[in-house]
Amino acid sequence: MAEVKRQHKGIRPGALAAWIVACACLCALSSAIAEERVTLNFVNADIDSVVRAIGHYTGRTFVVDPRVKGTLNLTSQKPMSRAQALAALTSALRLQGYAIVEVGGVSRVVPEADAKFQGGTVESAGTTASSRGDQVQTQVFRLQYEPVANVLAAIRPLVPPNNPVTAYPSNNALVVTDYADNLRRIEKIIAALDRPPASDTEVIPLQNAIASDLAPIVMRIAEPTGAAPDPQQKVTVMADPGTNSLVVRTISPTAMRMVKGLIEKLDLPAPPGQGVYVVPLRHMEAAALAKTLSAVRIVDSAPSARAIGTALGGQTAAPVGTTNAPSIVADPPSNSIVISASDAVYRQLRAVMDRLDVRRAQVFIEALLVEVSNDQAAEFGIQWITGLDKVNSGSTSVIGGTNFGNSSQNIISGAQNLGNLGQGLNIGVIKGTVTIPGLGTVTNLNVLARALETVTKANILSTPNILTLDNEEAKIVVGQNVPFITGQFVSQTGGATVTPFQTIERKDVGTTIKVKPQISEGGTVRLNIYEEVSAVVDQSNPAGVITNTRTLQTNVLVDDASIVVLGGLVADQLDNTVQKVPLLGDIPVIGHLFRYETRRRQKTNLMLFLRPHVVRDESAMRLLTTDRYDFTRQQQEATQTAPHFALPKLDGPVMPTLPESERQPVIEPVPPNPPAAAPEPTPAPKQ
Repeated sequence: MAEVKRQHKGIRPGALAAWIVACACLCALSSAIAEERVTLNFVNADIDSVVRAIGHYTGRTFVVDPRVKGTLNLTSQKPMSRAQALAALTSALRLQGYAIVEVGGVSRVVPEADAKFQGGTVESAGTTASSRGDQVQTQVFRLQYEPVANVLAAIRPLVPPNNPVTAYPSNNALVVTDYADNLRRIEKIIAALDRPPASDTEVIPLQNAIASDLAPIVMRIAEPTGAAPDPQQKVTVMADPGTNSLVVRTISPTAMRMVKGLIEKLDLPAPPGQGVYVVPLRHMEAAALAKTLSAVRIVDSAPSARAIGTALGGQTAAPVGTTNAPSIVADPPSNSIVISASDAVYRQLRAVMDRLDVRRAQVFIEALLVEVSNDQAAEFGIQWITGLDKVNSGSTSVIGGTNFGNSSQNIISGAQNLGNLGQGLNIGVIKGTVTIPGLGTVTNLNVLARALETVTKANILSTPNILTLDNEEAKIVVGQNVPFITGQFVSQTGGATVTPFQTIERKDVGTTIKVKPQISEGGTVRLNIYEEVSAVVDQSNPAGVITNTRTLQTNVLVDDASIVVLGGLVADQLDNTVQKVPLLGDIPVIGHLFRYETRRRQKTNLMLFLRPHVVRDESAMRLLTTDRYDFTRQQQEATQTAPHFALPKLDGPVMPTLPESERQPVIEPVPPNPPAAAPEPTPAPKQ
């Protein structure tokens, strides 16, 4: 007590003792309350009564759904605490298909199938460990490595059918609603599945073999065999011609060791001397590549077989680094290159060949040729003749009149034959017939008024498409092949003229487009374009056929999939022809009786639009092909005949539906070199 007094100065000893006794009593009372336990003994009791009793004991507020009905058996052999009693109630309800959901401090007893709709807490991964196992919760699992679709297949069987499991591929997340104890188990399973891939990639440089030759051999040997090969044993081998290395990728350490051992056994030096090698090509033409390789100066950095043999005999060896010209021959039937050279020279040539013999990009060009023309013409005139009825009277008479235009317009032609009058409105005054010397009997047409207005509009749209290789010219012609007479031999026999011989040259008339694209590294396309639009306008000319021609030749730079207008021709021509009698035709109003006027206006607008698409791989080509195939098939279906009650239905041919396999994109990239048999060198004969 002396020590207590020292620590609590100012407090009387009697008061301090009373305070200590009161604290001890309170602690004992709290411990007794906390350790209060009850024994449960509910046999065939109503569920509602059991829930109310447990709620009264635990101090929780329960709300029972009206659909929750039936009896419950809940007994315990030993006294239970509040937490244990609540857990026992939850387990008993779960066995009968009911669940407890905590919402806002109120415990709801609902059917288990509806627990997911009654609210509950939403947790993220890692927070379920602190939750009671009897609670229905919704937890969001965010995956870092494994695709959510793969994990969904493993988690769905572990969750009761009434509880949802939803995958969200956009953010690679999985949402599960279930009891907390099951969510903790699912969390551990997902943690075991969602691990970084164990793939391993190694770059193996080669000392003697050619990477492009060795890659397909190793790939064929390392590929797993069987109906369903194990994905864990998959091996990918790619060649890097620049560094003469093999890039090996696999997630199996055993497969990696096997591939490295195989490469080590195959990477052996070739026999000394000069050999013959046959190299099949994939993309380039053998003749063009052979010409390029023949122009390359190759330096042999190793001594030849003769030099090695001389050195062994005690004589001076040939210097290293001398030029040894190889023999390069193209074999067009097999599209192969035959090389006769030393091993060192062959290596240098193969490095050049591997860089040149690659898949070339292509360019698909959509051309839009629009030509809009408008032709308007108007004619009006009055012609008259007087005094024709006195031509045959025998007395002196005076005639006069006006006569304008060509044979289809003038009054003289109309008097000879009314059918000669052209189109339009023709109004005349006729008074019988009259015989005119030199013309015969003609209609006595005294007055002819003629009016005509013509409007011609044309809208021509052409959409030619061209697909060509990079740096290769393509040409498309849509039109007619028209013959042009370039010469003839005429002879006369017996007074008759014959034409026994003619020379004819045929030319394309229509729309002609020539394109030569060149793709840059940045994706820009340089187009060398020649465009020609021609049409036949007259074939009756004795000198030959008359054509209208419009050409365009230019070089442009266009971005991939961008539209450019190359050029346009806008022509506007106005013609006004007036035929009149001098002085009389200039008199206002009355002058129209002495003149004939023709007006014509022609407007032509020609525009050319181009859009190039760079096609670098098979996936882009397949997408482009299926799009054009479907468009053509739709056009064929649109031209089918409609049903008719009296006529048979005669349908034209329609292309078949494209197989679904042709629509799937190509996932695996094509290796830089084909999986063909590696060229085996044929050693040169010993010298």
